[in-house]
Amino acid sequence: MAKDKNVPVPDSLGRLPMTRRTLIATPAAMLFAHAVQAQEKPGAAKAPKGQIVAGLTQEPTVFNPLMPRIETDQGVQFSLFNPLWRVEPDGSFVPELAVEVPTLENGGISPDGLVWKIKLRKGVKWHDGVEFTAEDVKYTLELVNNPSFKAYTRQGHALVRDITVHGPHELSWKMTKLYAPYISLLTSTFIVPRHALEKAADPNTAPFNSAPIGTGPFKWGKRVAGESITLLANTDYFGDGPYVERIIFRYIPDLNVAYTQFKTGQVDYLGYQGIASQYYKEAQTLADRKVYVAQTAQIEGLILNFGRPIFQDKAVRRAMYFGLNKKALVDLVYYGIPVESESFLSRSSWAYNPSLPKHVYDLAAGNKALDEAGWVKGADGVRSKGGLRLEFTVSTVSGNSQREQILQLVQQDWRKMGIAVQIKAMPAAVIFGEYYTQSQFDCMLGASTYGTGADPDPTQRFSSSAIPVQGGSGTNFYQYKNPEVDRLLQVGQTTFKQTERKEAYQRIQSVIREELVILPICQPAQVEGTKAKLVGFRANPNVSSNCWNMGSWRWAG
Repeated sequence: MAKDKNVPVPDSLGRLPMTRRTLIATPAAMLFAHAVQAQEKPGAAKAPKGQIVAGLTQEPTVFNPLMPRIETDQGVQFSLFNPLWRVEPDGSFVPELAVEVPTLENGGISPDGLVWKIKLRKGVKWHDGVEFTAEDVKYTLELVNNPSFKAYTRQGHALVRDITVHGPHELSWKMTKLYAPYISLLTSTFIVPRHALEKAADPNTAPFNSAPIGTGPFKWGKRVAGESITLLANTDYFGDGPYVERIIFRYIPDLNVAYTQFKTGQVDYLGYQGIASQYYKEAQTLADRKVYVAQTAQIEGLILNFGRPIFQDKAVRRAMYFGLNKKALVDLVYYGIPVESESFLSRSSWAYNPSLPKHVYDLAAGNKALDEAGWVKGADGVRSKGGLRLEFTVSTVSGNSQREQILQLVQQDWRKMGIAVQIKAMPAAVIFGEYYTQSQFDCMLGASTYGTGADPDPTQRFSSSAIPVQGGSGTNFYQYKNPEVDRLLQVGQTTFKQTERKEAYQRIQSVIREELVILPICQPAQVEGTKAKLVGFRANPNVSSNCWNMGSWRWAG
């Protein structure tokens, strides 16, 4: 592999020189940066005033932050809970429940990467007044690793052993092997209260899951299923804010209705997939509104269930990809706002592979691939092979007219190649329930983040050990298995050397692109909006929701 003169060279321990580039641009390098010191609680703040109504086009339904979730769930969880440290928009880590981010430099991580020592912030209380301690962190990590608990993922966490509490505000653990992405994974691992969950007969069905208790800037208020969630100010919060009395997350499943409510002022913030692309230009002209084109780390595309025999034939996957008129989809449906993509990683990732083959829209090539693979057209024009018809369902979230348009266009082109598709639009709460997590779908159109927080590691998505319906823990709902990918994932995880990690992840991107595990369309840029006097919004491509810092949001004046 040719050397990149712009890539810093690690020393024998894998440590990178302390430059602005390594601090900001590379999450792996941050393991070796000087710890960011804990921010002190600002002086006596004014009492919270007013409220924020946040419009969401997908309904949050999961409130235990350790259980399987989607992006909109985490948007609510950010206001209720805290991780040990958070990730900022520039990729740097800032302590929250911890006093400092452990590194090799400050001794928080041993030179071999196996022993971690964590010092915790004092004076933090749970929403019910109970003191937060190291026992809560220990309980959280043990709960994630409990095989009877339905964890979002055990990737990385499963390597933790010998968690030892040294006092109310200090603990340590050992890793069974060096795992470079763990520092980033912990930015999205919210700590839960031991006292509220350990007394439940089953943490999977504990009362906590529908009335959560956290340490965050807002407390649980109430939920009206199908309508809204109300959170109330936590005036004892240890960090910045909160500055408003309450946040109301309003569920508006139809994008057109959501935009209308933004125009008329019924919502103060319209977030995740809120302002549809066709309204972008108009939204910019609205009085007393601010519109943001927020970079994301997501990739929008079609995902395939490899548990279905027809998708195990690579010729079918190739034909489907030939049949995607990506340029037309981006330009006509999304008004040219996103950029086309061939990778599962965003272009802003330090591990992004810019050399992947460029997609070609070619129906003739798709037909040829199917002909050569023995898929024969029947009297109705639909192909079949070995008793299997080339027919399946493609699903997406209801109320998203743009995705429905995409599927209608794709349906027409695929039909020209003898592929029959039924479009199935479903509510988010349904589609992202067991239908998705238990691999009950055939094919789905959606957007996902494939890395681990700010780290490019995609183990939870592509490892053969991360398939829930096959006894694994992770989000490989596609049931994809590849021994080479498994090997490369191990390489990327078990070194702190960025150059070696980058090489492994770029090779994984090549394999995934060649195998067409997903059919990538574009890297979305979310169009979001706020009222002009609502300040504090900061887009963060390293998290799954721009609601990540709502504790700092406030009304000007």
